[in-house]
Amino acid sequence: MKFKNLIVALFILSAVNSYAQLTISGELRPRTEYRNGYKTLTADGSDAALFVSQRTRLNTQFISEDYTFFISLQDIRVWGDVKQLADNGNSLALHEAWGQVKFSPNFSVKLGRQEIIYDDSRLFGNVGWAQQGRSHDAAIFKFGNENYKLDLGIAYNQDTEALFGNIYTIGGNYKAMQYAWFHKNWSKVNASFLLLNNGLQNITDEEIKYSQTLGTHFNFKASSALSINANAYLQTGKDVADSDLSAYLVGLDLGYKASSKVNLGVGFEMQSGNDYDGDASENKAFTPFYGTNHKFNGFMDYFYVGNHVNSVGLVDIYAKLSTKLGEKSSLTAFLHSFSSQAEIAANVDKGLGTELDLVYSYKFNKDITIGAGYSQMFASEGLEVIKNNTDGNGNNWAWLMVTIKPTMFQSK
Repeated sequence: MKFKNLIVALFILSAVNSYAQLTISGELRPRTEYRNGYKTLTADGSDAALFVSQRTRLNTQFISEDYTFFISLQDIRVWGDVKQLADNGNSLALHEAWGQVKFSPNFSVKLGRQEIIYDDSRLFGNVGWAQQGRSHDAAIFKFGNENYKLDLGIAYNQDTEALFGNIYTIGGNYKAMQYAWFHKNWSKVNASFLLLNNGLQNITDEEIKYSQTLGTHFNFKASSALSINANAYLQTGKDVADSDLSAYLVGLDLGYKASSKVNLGVGFEMQSGNDYDGDASENKAFTPFYGTNHKFNGFMDYFYVGNHVNSVGLVDIYAKLSTKLGEKSSLTAFLHSFSSQAEIAANVDKGLGTELDLVYSYKFNKDITIGAGYSQMFASEGLEVIKNNTDGNGNNWAWLMVTIKPTMFQSK
């Protein structure tokens, strides 16, 4: 009853301000997964995993002439992880809660917990595939108009309202971060430039170790059928262990629209890594930090999805084919050839394996999408050495997902 009263109050508020708009939307996304070699090689005697996970979100957005207010509540669970007569195990969380104040047509400030997404999500993305997604506690100063965009972001993390000290103990998060992102559009070319100053706290000496990532994302529409995308980034400074950092990422993607129903693509990406017998005082391994890494380097997430950090790097050569099967359905296939950028071990070839990904999508209606996928990893000796598993046979993964995203209310 209280929730209903809140909705009515917001509706009245939106009606008072003729410039305001209130939108309430949701998302329900159950996903069944069969894992038999997902993320890591299957060992002899291991049984495959089968489960259903679910993301549920309720989004409220209020837009006025001077500001925007947004809240996204989410519940993430695995079917069965809470008993039917639940007395604990509450998984409700706040995915986003931010406000954006518009000081002028060309300047605004966005404050709070928010998704940060830029370009192709290589270094900043919302990790939409993961049920929980990624969001940041940050302040972003936004400048721009129809000709350019400039974002300046800052964040500083603390795990409690401390009386003394600034030790940050939340694993996997930065202690402090500052970045600048500039984007410019031309007639056939779009280009972005990113500078990220990322601070990780070393718990031993309590100091913040800063690394700098700088580079560009480039998109060129060569013709109505041919598009070219490129990434080039360098990393320098210090890693969290206080080692000197010297790393890079380069990537090139070519897309070709063969017909109204068929799209083709080829590309490669190289991320630098550390030789097994390299200088321990220098870290040459690139880290894609806060990108949507599931989107790149194969859907089975063997690389850079909670793994493969400070390792031997990666060379990914791939081809893709997407075809429309009708007005509502499509099938996409990816073929990846993986190898390490650095030396894995003595007398071990750099080849890591080949991955095949198949994805089917069906648009049931404007609110409901059904997706399914199958992936197979054909591992080479190099991957077995990295994963410390020489039994890696029959590594496959399959999933089935239903996404329901209704707009339940929208004021005029």
